[in-house]
Amino acid sequence: MQLDFLTAFRQAQPQNSPTPATGLWLLHGDEDLLQQWLVQRMAVTWRAQGMAIQRIDIVNAKSWQAVLGEFDSLSLFDERRVIIAQGNHKPDGKRDGEILQALKHFAKHAQADPQNALIVLSPRFDKRAQNSAFYQLCNQYGQVVDCRLIQARDRHALLVAHAADFGLTLTADAWQQLEDQTQNNLLSAYQTLWRLSYLFAVPAPYPAKPTLMTIDSTQLAQGLVRQAQFSTFDLSDAMLAGNSARVVRIMRQLKASDEPPSLVLWTLSKDMRALQAMQTGTSPASLGIWQSKQSLYQQAAHRHHGQNLDAWTTLLYRCDQAIKGLIAQPVWELLLQAALAVAGVTLFTP
Repeated sequence: MQLDFLTAFRQAQPQNSPTPATGLWLLHGDEDLLQQWLVQRMAVTWRAQGMAIQRIDIVNAKSWQAVLGEFDSLSLFDERRVIIAQGNHKPDGKRDGEILQALKHFAKHAQADPQNALIVLSPRFDKRAQNSAFYQLCNQYGQVVDCRLIQARDRHALLVAHAADFGLTLTADAWQQLEDQTQNNLLSAYQTLWRLSYLFAVPAPYPAKPTLMTIDSTQLAQGLVRQAQFSTFDLSDAMLAGNSARVVRIMRQLKASDEPPSLVLWTLSKDMRALQAMQTGTSPASLGIWQSKQSLYQQAAHRHHGQNLDAWTTLLYRCDQAIKGLIAQPVWELLLQAALAVAGVTLFTP
């Protein structure tokens, strides 16, 4: 069954669906942040139901065997489990028939006995890739969510939902001011709503629905003034411009102001992947880059012309591991290394 992102996001609202999401889910798209937001919303109900959440990186067929082995090892008295599988390796209909059969068995069993969940996070499947055996299996026996927002009204609807989660509602003028201030950047707008919630929202215990506090233009302006001196939007501009000194200042300030490392990593990942795609001939416009920022991306692409950017993927992976506490290296040290790499400064050579 196929769902658009907003439908899935609304259905995952705990007040709308107190029953946790179970079975086989495929969340595919090129906006990692949308996948992250949907999983976070689902996780509220998972945790309320006492379900254990585990993440497994998918790098090859053995990784899929490990995922399925986790479910096979569950006994009648084990706790319910959610496994979030993320990676580029998808079971092939010719080589991985046993894995596909095992996934089909899990999905059909979960339909009859909805106890556990397998959430697969993947880059977007285009029309051709949607003919693959893996995609068709997920579509027939599970839920497939297209994690993208094309229309401006969809982005606005998502922000309205986030504001409600924070206990906020904005007047029409305040919404217009917020969207103008953040240049329709979802992450920047989300960060602003998050900070406004600390200033004005009235907290409510789960699962009670919070009483919405109306924010007008004056209150929004106060929230914008109280934001950090720098944002991840400023970090992106500094990296793309190759201003390494400014990158260091912004990173220090973001760390000091307790900016969530996951949001910083999202900015790094977005810019690094865009530059990797441009190196293969993809135009900035086709990547959805704002016209006002295309010159910055082209400047950065020219700076890295002829370089092998494959190491960036490994660096992003290490940043993600550090955020999750899987490696000992300090997360902000790795984030700085990645930001400077985009700016054209290499701290360490392999």
